[in-house]
This record gives sequence, structure tokens and C-alpha cells, in this order.
Amino acid sequence: MAETYHHEPPYRIGVIVGSIAASSINRRLARALMALAPAALECDFIEIDRLPLYDRDRDDDYPQEARELKRAIDEADGLLFVTPEYNRSIPGTLKNAIDWASRPYGENALSRKPVGIVGTSPGGIATAVGQQHLKSILAYCNAPLMNEIEAYVQYADGLVDDDDRVTVDSTREFLTDYMRSFDGFVRRVLTVVPQD
Repeated sequence: MAETYHHEPPYRIGVIVGSIAASSINRRLARALMALAPAALECDFIEIDRLPLYDRDRDDDYPQEARELKRAIDEADGLLFVTPEYNRSIPGTLKNAIDWASRPYGENALSRKPVGIVGTSPGGIATAVGQQHLKSILAYCNAPLMNEIEAYVQYADGLVDDDDRVTVDSTREFLTDYMRSFDGFVRRVLTVVPQD
């Protein structure tokens, strides 16, 4: 297979929050991560709250909301998932979005998209188990995953202020390092890609 070189910064990063709650601490964390991102990463939310439940009978006639999701993912150079953990897995809304994005067969919008995964929860293990489930799903969808730094953030009130700043120095430094590493990962995935 020949290699092809392409994709120069800035890189468009679609940020998908697993919770659709307006009060979501993961959405708050996502805004903080976007503020900490290196200049080469242009981050924008990809919303999933209006999607109907996935139904394979609609594979030949995708609903508008699902077409918009696939278009947004297609236009992104990479994806950052920021998600809570529900019952030791991912929220149903997030799984539903992934199902729409990866179907119909042969039209998987997630394929070869570099992916980072972060999550926060008040619990001691934060979102570790849910993230492992998400990695398994996205690996099946052929999305390259950044595994070098894992980010399981234990949330406490005030961790992110109303101006989207992380108030704990050690956490802010860690998340800044995470976003720098994600920048490097996106560059590695996009700069040298095997040609079909």
C-alpha cells in the first residue's frame, strides 16, 4: 500500500458529549477542554440530542437529523468524545448516535477518524468502565483511538468555573497535556494514511 500525505492544520475537531442534559458536568468539562486545546485544534460541538432511535428499516431513507450528524462527522478531521458513565457503560443517546453514524453498511462516517475519549463523574473511578465500552465500540467502527493518555476525571463542585476554566492546577495541567497529546495523535493519524 502506498502512503499519501495530506491534512495540514488547523484541524477541525468535532466534540460529542455523551449526556444531553443541559446541566451536564461532561458538557462543562468539554467546554473547558476546548478552551485548553492547542491553536491547531478548532473544536466545535456535534449535537446528538435530536436523533430518533436508530432503526435499520430507515437505512435507505435516513432522517434529516442523522444525515446532519454524518455530515458533521465527515467534515471533522477528528472527534473528541466527552461522556459520563451510565450503569458501567455509555449513555444510550451516545450509542444511538454511533449507530446512526456508522450505518448503513459501507457508509461508516467514523472509519479512520482519530478519536480521543474523556469523561468525568463524581465517583472514584470516574468513567473508566464506560470508556472501555466506548473504545470497544469505536474500535469495531475502525476509528483510531488515542490510548496513550487515559482521562478519567473525578468531578467535584467548582472543578470548572462559569468561564470554562479548570480551577484545580494539577487537573488543568493534566488536561492541557491531554489536549496537546490529542493534537499530536491527530497529526500522526492524518499525516500518513495508507492509500486505498
